[in-house]
Amino acid sequence: MTASAPTLDVVAIGNAIVDVLARSDDAFLAQHALTKGGMQLIDAAMAESLYADMPQAKEISGGSAANTLAGLAALGKKCGFIGQVNDDQLGDVFAHDVHALGIRFDTPAMQGDVPTARCLILVTPDAQRTMNTFLGASQFLPEAALDLDMIRSAGILYLEGYLWDPEQPRAAMRAAIDAARGAGRKVAFTLSDNFVIDRHRADFIDLIDQGLIDILFSNEGEIQSLGQVDDFDAALARFADKVPVLVSTRSEKGAVAVVDGVRYEAPAAPVSQIIDTTGAGDLFAAGFLAAHIEGRDVADCLRLGAAAAAEVISHWGARPEADLVVIRDQLFA
Repeated sequence: MTASAPTLDVVAIGNAIVDVLARSDDAFLAQHALTKGGMQLIDAAMAESLYADMPQAKEISGGSAANTLAGLAALGKKCGFIGQVNDDQLGDVFAHDVHALGIRFDTPAMQGDVPTARCLILVTPDAQRTMNTFLGASQFLPEAALDLDMIRSAGILYLEGYLWDPEQPRAAMRAAIDAARGAGRKVAFTLSDNFVIDRHRADFIDLIDQGLIDILFSNEGEIQSLGQVDDFDAALARFADKVPVLVSTRSEKGAVAVVDGVRYEAPAAPVSQIIDTTGAGDLFAAGFLAAHIEGRDVADCLRLGAAAAAEVISHWGARPEADLVVIRDQLFA
């Protein structure tokens, strides 16, 4: 049976997190026993306490997969997001920001005492970011909350590796893969983090070996971790014949894709000043997928990915600020 034409380009499942950014000084970090430049997971009590003490803050929706959708939406793609928030103030902030981008987001907010996830980010005068992440409601996305019709309607289902950790979202993502593949759609997966890979390597390799992943995103360290090898080329070779589109970013060394056994490379896009690398991989995936959806060749997919990543690291925050359509049109002029 031939799959019907998709009505959405990408539906993503990921952590629904609100980034709360505030400028602070070293004394504030010391007062709260925070390690400058680090990232730690915190519990609800610390999240509430630290949030109450923080200086005036800027709140903006975050989360890896949601950041990728923000880039895709900025490039004119039709997107939907599935993620769990609570029916609270930050849950409203997240939903407002996602809807403002023109992204469908209909996952019912949960009730109860588990607040919406937030990442409390303190920026010191030396531009260091100290991150304190409370995963909250995002870890409790149940399979019952999936909009299977929306998943089946999208050309690509995009899954965030970070969300493979908790049990409920992991089961939900497995069900989403079944729905997408049953409808003849593609499944894209981002490995997210070496720590996630260490805990779930067997699961990820099993998904790949079963042929359930059509597009795999990683960075150099992640693909080597997945393959448990120290050599980048050996890591690519380990998975190249099992994933139709294998993509790996290499920071200033650019990015590589192996598609149907053929290797493509692109340099990193020039950046006048690197301000904040948060979201670089997320926006690279957005640029690559947007070009892929437009039917461009692999080299152009890599180039647009690099350009989108360069835009987001040139300013604070993990969402694009410049007009990515203008950047794309200049790139392919």
